[in-house]
Amino acid sequence: MLYLKTTQKLEELEAELKRRSLWSPQAPSVEAMADTSPFSCESMAFENWVQFIFLPKMRALIADRQVLPSNIAVAPMAHHVWNDIKERHTLINIFDELDKLLSEAR
Repeated sequence: MLYLKTTQKLEELEAELKRRSLWSPQAPSVEAMADTSPFSCESMAFENWVQFIFLPKMRALIADRQVLPSNIAVAPMAHHVWNDIKERHTLINIFDELDKLLSEAR
């Protein structure tokens, strides 16, 4: 059930990124993808990190039936990056719900 609910949240997140024109047709550079800073913030926009790092990693965990993170805290970064942009509050809400879902699942 947790995998299903998480998958639904990830799909909702992807759809909203696309709806807000934040979905990129091109992946960041190899160097940017190798960035080890939190959320790769030194080399790419947060929405790129979500699209090219977060979503694929979460989907891989689900596909392999691996343990999902339980102390996830992506929502605070979403608040930090998007709070002043009203059109992105739906994205923030999705992250709030996803963090809560995964934290409460334990």
